[in-house]
Amino acid sequence: MHESSLRHIRCVRCGKKLSLDVLKKDGEIREGFLFCAICVLHFPIIGKIPILWDDFAIYLSNRPRLGGMLYAKASTQRLKLYIKDKLGSISKNRTDVSLVEKRWSSIYEKNKKSKFYDMVKKSLDKMSHSGTVLEHGCSIGIMTRHLAKSHNVFGIDKSYHAIEIAKKSDSENVDYFVADSLSHPFGKARFDSVIGLNLFEIIEPKLFLRSLSKQVKKDGFLVLSDPYDFERGEKSVREPLYEESVRSELGRLGFSISKETKNPAYLPWSLKLHRRAMLQYKVDLIIGKKR
Repeated sequence: MHESSLRHIRCVRCGKKLSLDVLKKDGEIREGFLFCAICVLHFPIIGKIPILWDDFAIYLSNRPRLGGMLYAKASTQRLKLYIKDKLGSISKNRTDVSLVEKRWSSIYEKNKKSKFYDMVKKSLDKMSHSGTVLEHGCSIGIMTRHLAKSHNVFGIDKSYHAIEIAKKSDSENVDYFVADSLSHPFGKARFDSVIGLNLFEIIEPKLFLRSLSKQVKKDGFLVLSDPYDFERGEKSVREPLYEESVRSELGRLGFSISKETKNPAYLPWSLKLHRRAMLQYKVDLIIGKKR
């Protein structure tokens, strides 16, 4: 974590400023804690990555394998004891999503040269070439790296494995956090652009749009894309949004849709899973400007 990021982030529970306790630093803060004096909450920084979750034990409760990896990764005794204590407080009979998150991080990395990303990058390049950008669901940092050429960028994602890959090509004007998009660590901050690509199937769409709309400055941009693949069984969202309803919802939230994205798009996005399987989507792209 870059120490300069401290002035931008807030407690995910109360929205107040955080204090920093550095345990290990080598240019960036490698290990330490962010601390909220109001909520008496500690948020660990492990491998340069802050985990800004309301309850770290809950985060690990369905990621015990990740917890073991983080324990091994930590080099200071204080951080090891903190992780060990949280691991010891969780039940052992929950589903572990660690391997799934690690697998998908690897899939995205192998497909990072997909033409879909090039098409989205071209659309982003037509927007303002300055300011601060926040990307939700940034995964391995494909868009954040591109945007960092001309913006100050923050990326958040639930997957530690994905952020770990993103951090490998980190630069001074981009920083990453493990966080929940609906309980994000930016308080009332507003950004020149906010991005959320292909997330409607894993975050309740209406709640997500309302949250994102509050983060965009006046005359700022909101960039969204989705294949509307809501057929994911019991874990899918309760109230899906599709091409027209997304645009209507954005209009209600105070956005005007760009001329180029007024009509639904069908951008091809191919994801090679392994040598015998491939996902092929047609993805809609929407760019809204805050009125």
